[in-house]
Amino acid sequence: MILVSACLAGVPCRMDGASKPVSAVVDLVTRGEAILVCPEVFGGLSTPRSPSELQPDGRVRNADGEDVSEQFYRGAELALKICRAYACTGAVLKSRSPSCGKGRIYDGSFTKTLIPGDGVFASLLQEAGIPVLTEEDEVSSILSGGQNL
Repeated sequence: MILVSACLAGVPCRMDGASKPVSAVVDLVTRGEAILVCPEVFGGLSTPRSPSELQPDGRVRNADGEDVSEQFYRGAELALKICRAYACTGAVLKSRSPSCGKGRIYDGSFTKTLIPGDGVFASLLQEAGIPVLTEEDEVSSILSGGQNL
């Protein structure tokens, strides 16, 4: 079983109320091989919501200046529990997200500046030994071939 960001499967849960479906992820869901999560929603944030960025100090703030760290970390913990409950072998998460981004995230200045780093949930998964990809990786060839992450 693969854990996937719900927005990549077509669920309109992004901060802007939209989704970003990826055909390989949608196919996984259709075949019953994926579990959908949205750590931000699991943490209690609404859809739509103010954009948030991970700050250099590890806190998460939204564009309105509110500290939403508690929601991000609580949602990440809950999503990790779901990952473990379903014995997921890997995850495909939304790139650049303050929750799900892997490798590159926004720098916390709300200027669309990318820096090396991982989102709250992506970090938690990797610390737990769960491999993480984003939709920007070659997921279609990996997932369509039935290979484990």
